[in-house]
Amino acid sequence: MKRLAAAIAALSLLALAAPALAEDAATIFAQKCAVCHGKDGKGQTPMAQKLGAKDITQSKLSAAEVEKMIADGKGKMTGFRGKISDAEIKALAAYVKGGLK
Repeated sequence: MKRLAAAIAALSLLALAAPALAEDAATIFAQKCAVCHGKDGKGQTPMAQKLGAKDITQSKLSAAEVEKMIADGKGKMTGFRGKISDAEIKALAAYVKGGLK
């Protein structure tokens, strides 16, 4: 019975945290990603064209692959491991995979 109560409590906390993480992901994207990928993720900014940033709205990568790319970077893209939390990286990947919504 204690395990069930603990599990319910944990799920309740996650349910409350999920909208906050989604809002955080949008803010993080706007602060750290939009300069290159554009607010819409289509990579049509001058910086995107200079760096060869791709349209991330058309990405076929899995969420795990997007998380790894955000964490470790790729090519000219800076990695964010240690700069934002693992939970924020996961939320940001979900935000990108969700079409930036």
